[in-house]
Order: sequence, then C-alpha cells, then structure tokens
Amino acid sequence: MKFGHVSDNELDKVDFSLPAEPPGNAGVLGGKPVPKPVFYIGCANRGTREWIGKIYPKGTKEADYLDEYVHHFNSIEFNATHYQVYGPAIISKWAEKAKGRDFKFCPKVPQIISHYSGFNNVDQLTDSFLEGILAFGEHLGPVFLQLGEKFSPANKKNLFRYLASLPTDLTFFLEVRHPDWLIGQEKKELFDTLRSLKIGAVITDTAGRRDCAQMELTLPKTFIRYVGNSLHPTDYTRMDVWAQRMKYWLDQGLEEIYFFMHTHGEVHAPEMIVYLADKMNEIAGLQIPKPVFIKPESPTGGQQISLFD
Repeated sequence: MKFGHVSDNELDKVDFSLPAEPPGNAGVLGGKPVPKPVFYIGCANRGTREWIGKIYPKGTKEADYLDEYVHHFNSIEFNATHYQVYGPAIISKWAEKAKGRDFKFCPKVPQIISHYSGFNNVDQLTDSFLEGILAFGEHLGPVFLQLGEKFSPANKKNLFRYLASLPTDLTFFLEVRHPDWLIGQEKKELFDTLRSLKIGAVITDTAGRRDCAQMELTLPKTFIRYVGNSLHPTDYTRMDVWAQRMKYWLDQGLEEIYFFMHTHGEVHAPEMIVYLADKMNEIAGLQIPKPVFIKPESPTGGQQISLFD
C-alpha cells in the first residue's frame, strides 16, 4: 500500500503511538470478554512471487496462489472485487478453495461505486456486486468500502444515504482518507452515523497519515489495515503496541478482529503475521493460525515446517 508512505530515513522520526481510547468505544463494548472472540488475519492479495520457495512450493503459478494462500492465513482483504463486478459463478469457485476451513473473504466494493460515482445512481451496480459476493456463503466476511482521498465531507449527504441503503444482514466497514473526515464536528458526525447504522470504521495505521489510526469502534468488531515497512525495527514495536490495544479491547468485549498486513510489495507480510500471531496467542490465549515456512532443501529433500514455533 502506497497510501501514507514515507521514506526509510523518515521512519525514525514518526510518532507511531496510538491515540487514547475514544469515549464512544465504551458504549459499543460490553465491558467484559465474550466467550469465544475470533481473530482473522491475512494480507491484501493472494501472494507474490517472493513467497514461492518461502511459503509456497517451488513452481507455484500465479493462478494457483489462492489454493496455497488458504493453507497459511484465515482471511484475505479481497481486492479483486474492487476492479470488477463478479457474478456468483466465479465467486463460488473462489469460495470452494476455502471449503472446510474457517476462512473469510473480505471483498472490497468496486471502485466504480466507491471512487467514481459520487454515490449517485449506483443501486443496480450495488445489487449486482452483492449478488455476486453472497456466493462466498459461510466464507463471506465484512464488506470493505474504501473512499478515495478526494472524497470529502462536502459529499456526506450522498454517502450517508448510500450507507443507510445497505442491507443490514451483512457487515460493512468504511475507510475514509480525506483529512477533513477526521477532525472536529465532521469526525463526530461520521462516527455517530456509523454507530447508528451499525457500520464499522476501518482503522488504517500508516506512517504518513497518523490521523487514519483513529481507534474508533462503531461495532463490537474492528477492521485494521496495518502498513509495515519491510521489517524495519519500528514494525515490531508498533505491533507490540497494537497487541496490547487489541488485548484491551478483547477484555472489554470485542467480538471479532480482522487484521490485514500490508508491506511493500507484500514481500515480508508472512514474517510480520507470524510475529503478531505469536504475540496475540501468548497474551490473549488465542489460537491464530500462522504461515508455515518451507525449510531450505537438504540433500535428503525439503519439507515444510514452521520456523517460528
């Protein structure tokens, strides 16, 4: 993800601390842990060539990335739907790859709706998109609606009308990027509206846009987009802080966490996910699945092991 990117020599100057707990979160959480909270973790896409020989077998073709992906992660921020509206026939084939697994696809709303329509005359497009993603069945996670950086509160009337039209039997999360959404009265109105409509707020943690790590819970669920920097030392200290915040939320009654790891080219996402999963499993007693790395080949042949157990 390039959004909020800063150069490497600027990273040590960034204040990566997370904001204090917003007052509204207490009204969303129940104040005590739920019996079986769930934690879904994954990446923004199905893989990259650098994963071949690391977690994907040698010779894996790009067309087979999803077949391998579902063995290592339990969720995906599914960006394919951002660029095209797919029908049930194609989506059911993707869902089939996760059959028998506790795995969630989190499809991104098509950009023809989210970025280019101003939310005018999109009812039919939205219906077609939703008809398609329902074919994910039990593997359908939250639907991710991302606004463009130029979409400001000046257009909030259309946005709020659109959000109110969405079906209430699906979970939606909204990501805003224009800075004016995240200050003053506009910020309060945005999150109050999301709470009233029972729509989630995406939390985006990226170096150059600290305002987007706003920590608002508008549902007893959260959707976090964490942008790392290729295993820079700050990646680990940031994840340590995130682990403590998520542990606090779980103790207060958070029911579901969707955590998506972004890094340059997604090359080091598996390593970062292993680090965070180990941390959360340790401090929160969870059983988050982790990528399984391929042991370097020896004269007797290679085998798969987890290098981080």
